[in-house]
Amino acid sequence: MVVAELSGHNNDCTEVVVPRRCSARIKTLQSQQEAQRTRCRSNDDRALEKKAKAHKARKADTPATTPQAIDNDVTVTNPPNDCTNDHHHPVAEASQSQSPHLNGDGTEKSAHLRVTETVRRFNKHYLHLVQEEEIRCRRVQDEQKTKKHSKSKEAEDDGKRSSKRPDLKAISKMILAKEVLNPEKIGSIPGIDVGHQFFSRAEMVVVGFHNHWLNGIDYVGQTAGKKGEYRGYRLPLAVSIVLSGQYEDDQDNYEEVVYTGQGGNDLLGNKRQIKDQVMERGNLGLKNCMEQSVPVRVTRGHRCVNSYVGKVYTYDGLYRVVNYWAEKGISGFTVFKYRLKRVEGQPVLTTNQVHFTRGCIPNSISEIRGLVCEDISGGLEDIPIPATNLVDDPPVAPTGFTYSKHIICAKGIKLPSASTGCKCRGSCLDPRVCSCAKLNGSDFPYVHKDGGRLIEPKAVVFECGPNCGCGPACVNRTSQKGLRYRLEVFRTPNKGWGVRSWDYIPSGATICEYIGLLMKTDHIDPAAENNYVFDIDCLQTMKGLDGRERRLGEVSLPGYWQKDVEKTSDGGPEYCIDAVSVGNVARFINHSCQPNLFVQCVLSSHHDIGLARVVLMAADNIPPLQELTYDYGYVLDSVMDRDGKVRQMACHCGAADCRRRLY
Repeated sequence: MVVAELSGHNNDCTEVVVPRRCSARIKTLQSQQEAQRTRCRSNDDRALEKKAKAHKARKADTPATTPQAIDNDVTVTNPPNDCTNDHHHPVAEASQSQSPHLNGDGTEKSAHLRVTETVRRFNKHYLHLVQEEEIRCRRVQDEQKTKKHSKSKEAEDDGKRSSKRPDLKAISKMILAKEVLNPEKIGSIPGIDVGHQFFSRAEMVVVGFHNHWLNGIDYVGQTAGKKGEYRGYRLPLAVSIVLSGQYEDDQDNYEEVVYTGQGGNDLLGNKRQIKDQVMERGNLGLKNCMEQSVPVRVTRGHRCVNSYVGKVYTYDGLYRVVNYWAEKGISGFTVFKYRLKRVEGQPVLTTNQVHFTRGCIPNSISEIRGLVCEDISGGLEDIPIPATNLVDDPPVAPTGFTYSKHIICAKGIKLPSASTGCKCRGSCLDPRVCSCAKLNGSDFPYVHKDGGRLIEPKAVVFECGPNCGCGPACVNRTSQKGLRYRLEVFRTPNKGWGVRSWDYIPSGATICEYIGLLMKTDHIDPAAENNYVFDIDCLQTMKGLDGRERRLGEVSLPGYWQKDVEKTSDGGPEYCIDAVSVGNVARFINHSCQPNLFVQCVLSSHHDIGLARVVLMAADNIPPLQELTYDYGYVLDSVMDRDGKVRQMACHCGAADCRRRLY
């Protein structure tokens, strides 16, 4: 795949070039071509032979896509140095990890990576179950329509029987599969730093951070006394509390909290206290924490329209219980109060500052600090994309390209005619009838929730197109609906330009399409140092060629596709997208070894997989102001210098599992 661009200044105040997202195929061709010229310079009578394509060995299913993909690594043999050699670059081979705790090279995964994998696994289960619930609701609605809009007793009873929340079902699935982390752990949780944000209480459960989806106090009960790690403790023992406005008597001053014990409030009504609290379970656990000097994790919940539960939860560190007492609460019932103070020496508390920064929408774009361009799209996008620069002095704006919302075909390139399309009306609802759904394994790849979310990455997604009977609101047109989030292009200290969002982005949401000039890969000049070439390599992904992690899924391939897949060799993708002179916001998105986006090939206007649309989607629930990144997929030691020696480029992504090298 791909990029990089002009970086910030180094210590010598000289500007260095950081590779952005250049096709590794092009990079390899560049280095081989230069090495060949050097080695053969003295042999004037010896003609340079045409090199075969040595396209990059990229994992199309990057670590941002599925938990399984993170288990893989890639090794590759260096190409021969003989200047007459016209063999292809040897195919990279992926080695499957034997343990969920190990990377492909046998090294242990970081705690941060295991947390990320676990939350992604939960989101996948959750979205599958959301889809089941959407199907059930449509069936109930259809039954009601059959009864001439009168509720049938059977439909009503069926709704009651199947009303369990998808997130709770997902928790149950993961518990049964033993996929949850850190059960009943005291103190800090590995991989979850101060400031970490959860989109739901269910996420907190599956990573073992707070083991109950409803109770405000999570505690280790008496039955855990047999475990060695709790010997010497008096149980129950509180391990975590969540401040989320459930109790009218809570007081929160950030560094110091007066927390109301659990029990006695009306959870289904106005949340007021309706009976006395009892010194047991979590209440007793907090008391025991005070007496044994055991710290408690404190998390705060805040309103968030992007979270399906209407809140987002921020971990604010460890607190000690310094006092407790009983008193009559506001409603006249006995409540227990616990005073907690934040443990010193932790990272600076961020909740109040974070939500001030992320929650305040500027009155105008001109109020943004470091603003160098009000809208890099020049009004083409429905949502302006400002650019900011607080790094350079004087600050500069991103230049040197023309913004476009749509793919532009190079001379001689013609897109295939539109496919027949489905015969649905209004919106596609029944996968048994919709011909587009049948291509996706007789199901829709998206759920309606949050404006449309992809359930899980696929080798290719078939969307409805221009000849389909459905309208623009159809869920199976999700990636065609343009920008949905407020994005900002910003200057980074050592990676050139980057992109971040002002909004919370749920996993599976579409970010943007990679836009540029559509052209033949053979027409790319390897000597031009073009750092914005993106290979369209869906067929290579299906075949699992050149180190790509095979990602087919439940896709029903047309017969002629099967022949194309069988014929595909390691010759490389036929087409690519060149965004060097024309493109959109996607050209500014940086690489990360542990990214929060993934690449998804999409077919909508036609069914030629060699010319699929390249769409970037959210792999995680992404909080505001977190940089958006995806894995460029370079294979280590795959780029050579003019002497045929391996070139190396340091990676500055900052991920916990950073490979330290981009290539």
